[in-house]
Amino acid sequence: MTLPAVYAAQDIVKLAEEVGFLPFFRGAIPGFSIEECCPRELWFSDTRDGPWEWKGPAARTKRVIYGKLFLGKAGYVSAEWFPDLANFRRDGYDFDALWDDGLARAVDKRIYDEIAARGEIVSRELKLRLNYQKGGNTGFDGIITRLQMGTYVNISDFVYDKDRHGKPYGWGVAVYSTPERALGYERCASAYAREPGESLERIMEHLARLIPEAGERALLKFLGAKR
Repeated sequence: MTLPAVYAAQDIVKLAEEVGFLPFFRGAIPGFSIEECCPRELWFSDTRDGPWEWKGPAARTKRVIYGKLFLGKAGYVSAEWFPDLANFRRDGYDFDALWDDGLARAVDKRIYDEIAARGEIVSRELKLRLNYQKGGNTGFDGIITRLQMGTYVNISDFVYDKDRHGKPYGWGVAVYSTPERALGYERCASAYAREPGESLERIMEHLARLIPEAGERALLKFLGAKR
């Protein structure tokens, strides 16, 4: 499958809704990423926004879930397909149930609870509140990536510093939230009636129809799954 070129945030949302799963960076499936379907001149343009700037507007639509969802790297999953991904990745466990059964780490719970309690929180504020600062706690990046790969946490927006004229500049800082806040609990849990393995099969069948040239091994790698 050859992905169409994207020129704006709405193009990314539309494409993610069409394909269901859309990585930001090139990976296990050649040609299947924003990196490979966005014109190079838009990546670091001084005059136009590009894929880096589109991430926040796309995530804010709540038509897609954005975060580190593909082998620890960023990408989008449509609201339609996210429940099956969550069912497979969570193995049927909400985070609280995961913790109650002794399957979650205390450091993960501390960060997850802070995000869930606040609804949305900017990365640097989260690090400050939980003492992930120089001389304090360590391992934040690994924990927050694990929570995103588990589908318990997502990135809902990006905020930017502003110059004295009020113009944003620099790299956006992630705003963390939960998929339940974006889609609602019932929608996020709508695939829980299926076995996690059934959700994986549904995703595999969908992607195999979409990109038959990828092959089973590449699709399993892409989803972080084993058989």
